[in-house]
Amino acid sequence: MEDYNFVVGQVFPDVKAFRNAIKEAAIAQHFELRIIKSDLIRYFAKCASDGCPWRIRAVKLPNASTFIIRSLEGTHTCGRNALNGHHQASVDWIVSFIEERLRDNINYKPKDILHDIHKQYGITIPYKQAWRAKERGLAAIYGSSEEGFYLLPSYCEEIKKTNPGSVAEVFTTGADNRFQRLFVSFYASIHGFVNGCFPIVSLGGIQMKSKYLSTFLSATSFDADGGLFPLAFAVVDVENDESWTWFLSELYKALEVNIECMPQIIFLSDGQKGIVDAIRRKFPKSSHAFCMRHLSECISKEFKNSRLIHLLWKAAYATTTTAFKEKMAEIEEASPEAAKWLQQFHPSQWALVYFEGTRYGHLSSNIEEFNKWILDARELPIIQVIERIHGNLVTVFDDRRLKSNSWCSVLVPSAERRMVEAINHASTYQVLRSDEVEFEVISADRSDIVNIGSHSCSCRDWQLYGIPCSHAVAALISCRKDVYAYTAKYFTVASYRDTYAEELHPVPKKLEWRRTDESGLDNDIAVVRPPKFRRPPGRPENKRICVEDHNRDKHTVHCSRCNQTGHYKTTCKAEMINSIEQF
Repeated sequence: MEDYNFVVGQVFPDVKAFRNAIKEAAIAQHFELRIIKSDLIRYFAKCASDGCPWRIRAVKLPNASTFIIRSLEGTHTCGRNALNGHHQASVDWIVSFIEERLRDNINYKPKDILHDIHKQYGITIPYKQAWRAKERGLAAIYGSSEEGFYLLPSYCEEIKKTNPGSVAEVFTTGADNRFQRLFVSFYASIHGFVNGCFPIVSLGGIQMKSKYLSTFLSATSFDADGGLFPLAFAVVDVENDESWTWFLSELYKALEVNIECMPQIIFLSDGQKGIVDAIRRKFPKSSHAFCMRHLSECISKEFKNSRLIHLLWKAAYATTTTAFKEKMAEIEEASPEAAKWLQQFHPSQWALVYFEGTRYGHLSSNIEEFNKWILDARELPIIQVIERIHGNLVTVFDDRRLKSNSWCSVLVPSAERRMVEAINHASTYQVLRSDEVEFEVISADRSDIVNIGSHSCSCRDWQLYGIPCSHAVAALISCRKDVYAYTAKYFTVASYRDTYAEELHPVPKKLEWRRTDESGLDNDIAVVRPPKFRRPPGRPENKRICVEDHNRDKHTVHCSRCNQTGHYKTTCKAEMINSIEQF
């Protein structure tokens, strides 16, 4: 407390510095201030407690901004009279207390603010006051949510100007130009997906936590080494069937410009009906599969049995129909209810062996990995969210581009390890050649037929994963073929380097491009106002909804009084009508 003691003649740079110092002292020493006079040239105050003689008077020096304490009377006799709160502990004071902490940690929670203030000053402030201070602090550091929407059109123009070929469009609704949707896909991402990534796209959404109601939608892919590759993202005012159809329509247009012939893309999602219908409408030639991680979470939630989850994954990864049926029989033996529950999902929607097309071993979406990029930024204005994604993309592209320059193999490390393992196993096999393309490969416990012309093996690993299995490797080596030439191009180092070939250029900060003269607004760029609806109180839903919940029929309520459906006993109007008739 000695740090907060004052003496006559003590000087301060200006009146603001003095007011902050006296406020800090009052809070730290637990006494309330009663301000008698406070303006730009003088400050008189006393202790608010009755009978306490403490007084202070400070004035501004002539021809200077300096403030000096002229008199200090009495000592406090009031004791600690401000323990459960403090009038001087205003929202502005809390903002000054937490500002540096907020800069270091956006996810600085109100409860942590309460704890830190109590630990340092020994006072308890209301939770709502801490929450307001955090909101105001974030606005002071990063700008307000309203400003974020207002500057959005200009920011989109900056993205397209600095990263030519990128798509950045904002859509509004109503006569007052309320924000409705935003779609962004950087050219480096589009080029990387078209030229190097697997033709697989994961789709998903997560609620934002900013002042206004909105949802973040995203589309991601996988690079040659299985790494997360963000392709496009959007922010919509409402997540529904219409917004998903719009998002996939914008994604199709972004890809169509850069691809002569649209590839047959495989989409992974949580099975939400709106997503499935949108894929069917906008990408009619593509396939859709349920994310296995999500499906396993659903069965875990429904039946609370870890063995079922293990068997489900075994069935999903089965490469033959026989192996799949064996695992399904084990599931039925472990839980008939679970086996019946799984019947609502056709195996072609999730099992590798029945899926039409090649998934290259990717059974689960990587959307949640991408969502982690913005988890702690969801409270920030919309432009800050885009800047966070752009910054992460720059880092990932630079790091992976540099890393791949040191690779000397034909395939990326994960695929190279698989190939080396296949070559080691192949050395123990016996190969019998049938004709130019067909071979019989005999191992210790089985015999497999390999056709190098159709890139197939009876074990089905080659067809399902795109990398020659050990049987195929044995057949290829026996006829002196290059095993790497028979591997899908997506696994090559060349594809990986093509994925990250384009650079992401920096986008100027808003201070460099925001309009400095409000009177000279560009009439061609309409002002975007925030959405009409604010985010409701409470914590946003973080967990994904189980697949069956999307298609589950709504529960029909029943009234025990009038025996009708559609309402409860407490809201029944029949009793009210009877009472009126009797009256």
